[in-house]
Amino acid sequence: MSAVSFHVDAVLFDMDGTLVDSTAGVVGAWELFKQKYPEINVEDVLSSAHGVRTVDNLRKYCGIQDPKKLQSEALRFEMAIVTESTTKGRPGIVKLPGVEDAMQEISSGARYPKPSWAICTSATHEYALAALANAGIDVPDAFVTAEDVKFGKPAPDPYLLGASKCNVKPENCVVFEDAPAGIQSGKSAGCKTIGLLTTHSKTQMEAVKPDFLVPNMASIGLKLSPGGGIDVSVQLD
Repeated sequence: MSAVSFHVDAVLFDMDGTLVDSTAGVVGAWELFKQKYPEINVEDVLSSAHGVRTVDNLRKYCGIQDPKKLQSEALRFEMAIVTESTTKGRPGIVKLPGVEDAMQEISSGARYPKPSWAICTSATHEYALAALANAGIDVPDAFVTAEDVKFGKPAPDPYLLGASKCNVKPENCVVFEDAPAGIQSGKSAGCKTIGLLTTHSKTQMEAVKPDFLVPNMASIGLKLSPGGGIDVSVQLD
């Protein structure tokens, strides 16, 4: 096993599938929505909807076009992820492997005016706060949610805004993502990208060509640098 190390000014994380496992809740939420939108094929949706804003998924799979209804249904869907994650014996929303160690290190660093990390999620603000609280992860000073950008992933907007909130250049950042749409977003923003094999197949992730591809955050080492920023190590097979 070999390792690659490099320095960045900030690390930019996706949330669902990268930091937290909310799969059980997502499945439950789509099953709940199928009661109102019977045209939904839950299996097909789950294979392609991850990493995309809920409003975009509801527009695509449920045919909702009215902006006000989209917003209200998106909020209902995402809060259903939280409630459904613990029904029928489901395990809830939990940290993924390696996340605890990463958070302990980077959460101890300096805060504004120059944070060293951000979460850039396609989730709504309210759901993201609930999901992080359920998983026991701090909300960073630099926090980007679905409402903060006009265009969600795979557009570069979420990661461009995340870098801006850290007061750094995107080309000096690394993005951690589990979804092809997120990798495309990070690459389009000019960031280095690390793909995680937590929700998609190796073939799907290789197709979008992240700089590195690892099983999960347990393959990553993060260390606050004395001069600012974060030293990153990637364990490779």
